[in-house]
Amino acid sequence: MRTGIIGLPKVGKTSLFKILTHAHLDAKAEHLPTHVGVARVPDPRLDRLAALYKPRKVTHALVEYVDVGGLVRDRAKDSAFLTLLREVEALAHVVRVFENPAVPPISGRIDPVGDAQTLELELMLSDLDQITRRIDRLEKDLKKKKDPWLERELALLTRCRAAIEAERPLRELEFSHEDQKMLTGFMFLSQRPMLYVLNLGDDEVEEIETAVERHKLGPLAAQPNTAVVPICGRIESELADLADADAAELMGAYGLKELGLDRLIHATYKLLGLVSFFTVAEAEVRAWTIRKGTTALKAAGVVHTDFERGFIRAEVVRWDDLLAAGSLAAARERGKVKLEGKEYVVEEGDVILFRHSG
Repeated sequence: MRTGIIGLPKVGKTSLFKILTHAHLDAKAEHLPTHVGVARVPDPRLDRLAALYKPRKVTHALVEYVDVGGLVRDRAKDSAFLTLLREVEALAHVVRVFENPAVPPISGRIDPVGDAQTLELELMLSDLDQITRRIDRLEKDLKKKKDPWLERELALLTRCRAAIEAERPLRELEFSHEDQKMLTGFMFLSQRPMLYVLNLGDDEVEEIETAVERHKLGPLAAQPNTAVVPICGRIESELADLADADAAELMGAYGLKELGLDRLIHATYKLLGLVSFFTVAEAEVRAWTIRKGTTALKAAGVVHTDFERGFIRAEVVRWDDLLAAGSLAAARERGKVKLEGKEYVVEEGDVILFRHSG
């Protein structure tokens, strides 16, 4: 899973990148236009399963983050920038809410809603340019020869153009499965799920849970395929550099219940419709990420293509039932292990042993 970190200049994008990936960037690296890093998905369930099995290796799920730099006017026309941004599955838009006279906002004032709209407009204009060029080509082709498939594509793109001209990002529209397949190749930016990251000042750390209401940002959170997560960037950066025990102590002092990293990743999972399942063995205990609704057959293929090809059945037990039983054998004796076939839909927190031939 890859998420792009975007935002206007001087909002805290690189700070968020360092919080998520624990990257240590020197002065030269900080000024590069893009940064790519990986964040380990925190999961206490995986830690508890590892404590039970004591494997040689513990593997967390990973999220790749791309800090694409400040998005200023017309940068969304930069082909290299567009290529990088279109490869992500979701966008994390860092919105500045903090005051800092030493670092004045690029717009001259703190305006979270206005900043969100400015960047959204750049994304939509990029999509509109792509849509317009494709519509022109379709209309020329259809004048030469009628084609029902091209006519359907034209109608779909005309609908998308109308939405953007009405200043509605494409993520707000509902598409049929067939229409979605037709749009996939375009990789429209305004269709990407959007996670707004509100970067608050230090003085708001004790009121972080009410930030959306206090700053009247409810309209952002109410948009389709959108989520809002507040963080205190400077404090979170400080916590990211500490050992776990020290970070926990400082979190308590600040009144933080959860790290910003955890809140962001959990929000991203929910926004993208992702779930985690686990495989356990003496060699490795591992978390895997899949789309909600994935069948056991397809989940087996995520673990190894041979598992999908030679799939026989899946032995499934809930992670907490496995911990309570103390072993897979004991869970079987208690009747907590289910034998499932190819069409079983994997659920959040399943522990699965795939039986396969070959």
